[in-house]
Amino acid sequence: MRWKQFLSPIKNMGIDEAKSFIDEHKEGSFILLDICQPLEYEIGHIPGAKHIPLPELSERIGELSSEKPIIVY
Repeated sequence: MRWKQFLSPIKNMGIDEAKSFIDEHKEGSFILLDICQPLEYEIGHIPGAKHIPLPELSERIGELSSEKPIIVY
């Protein structure tokens, strides 16, 4: 996938580890990216998450800052 070239891969995080990261970092210092489909996002998402469905990610990658860590779920 072409969008992968824009993201620096890191190890996978479990739920607890991701929650700890979010809790320990100032809001706005990272991006929480929800790649679910629109209906899934409407049903439930983490408040403050940026929503870009996975099929749209390559076209919308410019909406993300390369200066901040991105947590994708």
